[in-house]
Amino acid sequence: MRGLLVRHLVMPGMFDETAEILRWIASTLGPDTYVDLMAQYYPAGLVGRRDARDPYPEINRRLHQNEYLRAVQLADELGLRRLDQRSVAPAIS
Repeated sequence: MRGLLVRHLVMPGMFDETAEILRWIASTLGPDTYVDLMAQYYPAGLVGRRDARDPYPEINRRLHQNEYLRAVQLADELGLRRLDQRSVAPAIS
């Protein structure tokens, strides 16, 4: 694939969804696809509420480092070799 960069925001607690997306990229687009695994998720708006009325408690936190590393490991296992991880360090809690 030429001229394509797939950006995927890794979400807290949603590894199965990330795995499905990475498998699709590997099988459909191929291992030479540029993939940017992003770790910048930040709960905001209704998600960021700090009270009992929080409608999305499952994503009311930052991404943990082990969650991100698990996604990177899977991408590696799937043969996705063009990963962009430049913006990771400041984003992970």
